[in-house]
Amino acid sequence: MPSIEYIKLDQFLKQMQAVGTGGQAKLMIQDGVVRVNGDIETRRGRKLVTGDRIELEGQTWVVDLANLG
Repeated sequence: MPSIEYIKLDQFLKQMQAVGTGGQAKLMIQDGVVRVNGDIETRRGRKLVTGDRIELEGQTWVVDLANLG
């Protein structure tokens, strides 16, 4: 099975069950409440790689592509 090189920010939020739908992820990202590596990220298609740190509403996740899917 080929390894995943990246995951998009909106997909990651759905996978982590931080949001219920892709539409909800889009709105939260556009509203500027999601941080990637400490910086506000407003692009829902932002490519995340292993080690990236995602923050939303007091929760923090570290991307680990090897254990996704």
